[in-house]
Amino acid sequence: MAAVQWRSRGRNYDTELQRCRPEAAPVEFGDYHPLKPIMVTDTKTRRGARKGSTSSSSSSSSSAPADPLSSMLDGTDPLSMFASEAPTISHSASTGVDLGRKRREKEEEAVGQDFEPWSSKRGEILARFTTTEKLSIVSHPPSQQQRSRSAVSEKVRTRLEELDDLEEGSQRELLNLSQQDYANRIEELNQSLKEAWASDQKVKALKIVIQCSKLLSDTSVIQFYPSKFVLITDILDTFGRLVYDRIWTMCSDPRPLPESFTVDDVNDTAKETCLNWFFKIASIRELLPRLYVEAAILKCNRFLNKSGIQETLPRLTAMIRGIGDPLVAAYTRAYLCRVGMEVAPQLKDSLNRNFFDLLGTFRQISGESVQNQLVQQRVEVPEYLTLYSPAINWILQCIAYRAPEPLLTEMMERCKKLGNNALLLNSVMRAFRPEFVAARATDFIGMIKDCDEAGFPKHLLFGSLGRSLACADPPESERLTILNEAWKVVTKVRSPQDYINCAEIWMEFTCRHFTKREVNTILADIIKHMTPDRAFEDAYPQLQSVIRKILTYLHDFSVLFAMERFLPFLDMFQKDSVRVEVCRSIMEVFIKHQVEHTRDPVILNAMLHILISFILSDPWRNYFILNYVSFGRDFEQQLSFCVEARATFCNLEPVLVQVSQPHPFITIPSLSSIFSRLSLYLLSGQVALANQCLSQADAFLKAAVSILPEVPRSISVEGKLRSSESFLLDFINNFLATLLVVPDHPEHGVLYLVRGLLNMVQDYTWEDNSDAKVRVYVSALPLLAAMSQETYLYSIPKVDSNETLYGGDPKFLSEINKLSETLIGQILDHLKTLGRDESTRRQGALAFSLFGVLLAHGDLRNNKLSQLAINLWNLSHKHGYCETRVSVRTLEYIKHQALQPDMSHLTDTVQRLALQSRT
Repeated sequence: MAAVQWRSRGRNYDTELQRCRPEAAPVEFGDYHPLKPIMVTDTKTRRGARKGSTSSSSSSSSSAPADPLSSMLDGTDPLSMFASEAPTISHSASTGVDLGRKRREKEEEAVGQDFEPWSSKRGEILARFTTTEKLSIVSHPPSQQQRSRSAVSEKVRTRLEELDDLEEGSQRELLNLSQQDYANRIEELNQSLKEAWASDQKVKALKIVIQCSKLLSDTSVIQFYPSKFVLITDILDTFGRLVYDRIWTMCSDPRPLPESFTVDDVNDTAKETCLNWFFKIASIRELLPRLYVEAAILKCNRFLNKSGIQETLPRLTAMIRGIGDPLVAAYTRAYLCRVGMEVAPQLKDSLNRNFFDLLGTFRQISGESVQNQLVQQRVEVPEYLTLYSPAINWILQCIAYRAPEPLLTEMMERCKKLGNNALLLNSVMRAFRPEFVAARATDFIGMIKDCDEAGFPKHLLFGSLGRSLACADPPESERLTILNEAWKVVTKVRSPQDYINCAEIWMEFTCRHFTKREVNTILADIIKHMTPDRAFEDAYPQLQSVIRKILTYLHDFSVLFAMERFLPFLDMFQKDSVRVEVCRSIMEVFIKHQVEHTRDPVILNAMLHILISFILSDPWRNYFILNYVSFGRDFEQQLSFCVEARATFCNLEPVLVQVSQPHPFITIPSLSSIFSRLSLYLLSGQVALANQCLSQADAFLKAAVSILPEVPRSISVEGKLRSSESFLLDFINNFLATLLVVPDHPEHGVLYLVRGLLNMVQDYTWEDNSDAKVRVYVSALPLLAAMSQETYLYSIPKVDSNETLYGGDPKFLSEINKLSETLIGQILDHLKTLGRDESTRRQGALAFSLFGVLLAHGDLRNNKLSQLAINLWNLSHKHGYCETRVSVRTLEYIKHQALQPDMSHLTDTVQRLALQSRT
């Protein structure tokens, strides 16, 4: 051990830093720049040219450096090669492709991603229109009307007989079905349809669709009608797809039919089959199922003639006029619009005609037939009118899609002619683009005032208007008037649920365009309406939405917390899970937008109030909000705040860790986490050093060393027990790095903190078969080598480290060398032990680590130290466990170092280091 004779090599850190910096090479750019894009052009080999020669054009100067990527391509880029090898496309084929592409682009242009599909509305309708009444599904018997043989052709009679034969034996009525039973039965019919189709029972499949369509004439449970419409039209859609796909398949033999096919591409067999389907549907005697089923296969007109869809849509639109019930007629028109938007969205004339016909049916609502039906089913007029909403909203959405602004003006005029029908006005505001509605917000408010309150509540109309104004801005001069007029109506709503639904919508408009004064006024009004009878307990989603909208627009928390009603508004969130979620959202926004530290007492008191509500359930994530508190050089205020926080959160260790820094001697010992205590003692010692408080720094560092024996061998990490060894080694390495700048205490001897740490490491109970203790010794050697330098690698301003205190005193250097030799002796003894235990992999890894330390920090001009390094190299490679790539790079580094004037002695050493193959 004494034969090692450790000696650190002298280091000039500034010179080494200069060597590591890359050399600056002058570059004459000219027209060339490495970030300038390289233009690659198509290249073709000239006929008659010799092999290998090409004709190409280049966008860069001939004097520019060659592009290494282009040179690898031998003058031709891969995409150009594939293009040149592609087969020539005939003119007719290319024309067809171009036409198909143009047609698809035209269709995409007609209906794009901004059009909300029917499928997105399906779930909302089913959830909204429910009933507790019992439902029934009736299979109607065939009509007994006599048919004149002379008036009906043989083919038509045969088709009618087929349909009538199928009805026989299937006439039944399922009574007293719940809503869920009804939905299940409809789904069974949908499956039966698919099974019948798959088993080639096409007529049976058609009959199932006819029976389902007939159900749409039944309004005996009128509240459920919109949901019934959704369920049954699902079956119609399935039938339409099956028929279309069947005929498509018949056209795809032997080659697939192009997406943009024409009538000329359809073979005669497919046309005959398609006509047969339309003839069968024309044979259905009842109007409603005939309408629905023909609409379901409307797309199949593409197989027969070019103008089939264009001719059929107006005819079906006119046929709907024969339906007597206005609600049934409205949904029939909605289905026709739905199908029309899918197959021919450009035919807006039919959509408009459908809508204008719908307006004409509004007069029927006040008629005797409808009124008697409502009395019989005990349904009020406002509730009945809401049943029209899905149908009217959909029809208007189809009409308003990418419609010009004058169309909205026309719709508003029609509403006025109908006496400002509230149902229609509501749908108009929801269908047209928000920018169009916002520009006419004042006009809409005037129309809403003139509506009949009994037919459709005005607060719903203001809710629809508010949704548009949340997306688009009205004229600035009208905004305050709009808010005042809207709030006059909203604040008079008696139902707390209706009130908060509307108030939540208008909060966004208020936050977007007004100050904290108006926002505070609305918050006060919400508290006034929602506090009686604890109505807020049924409105947590809407109240949370109000908070989200406020946080979206108000990021100045001094303004937010200065609002008188904001914290009382938060007090309405009394359900723990909801309150926690709200507090989390507030703190996330605070952390995101509070860039600077604050000492504002309004913010601090409010955030502590919020923190108390939230941190109990999620302490680890959000206590970092305390990092945003700073009183500058006012240490008394800082200390006072931390004392208050410590008293408030005395049982929450994460908070105690955060606030411990102003008074660590009091707080740190009370922490239960050993690694929190170690880290805080080290951090406090570093802070004390930075502030020239040397005695306090000594006390903190000694305290950290003294509790090392308390570190358990395993700790809980995210609920799982893990070895503490890696965490302890990380801490010790950080601690060693700090000790370089800590001056020795005059009363405790040379290197007393280093010796104290190593003694604790020596006495600590490490895991069995662990090399951790010896790895600490290896890590301590670079520290001791750094301490022996004339100028330290880093220092703390106004703090004299040992380099100044000892000034290179030989006795100090001798103590460093003796301690280093002791550590090396301990490491070598451990290596021998590993050899005896046949732990050759661990032995090789440890030997290579020590070799690296000797190479970087030892003076290898000393023969014995140089020989030790060579022995360690050989030992690390003896059993072939050392990674060859690392070894090769190490040798290259040593050879590079040997070129330096003061490192020439490494030339002999590197010649004696050999790579050994694995055995």
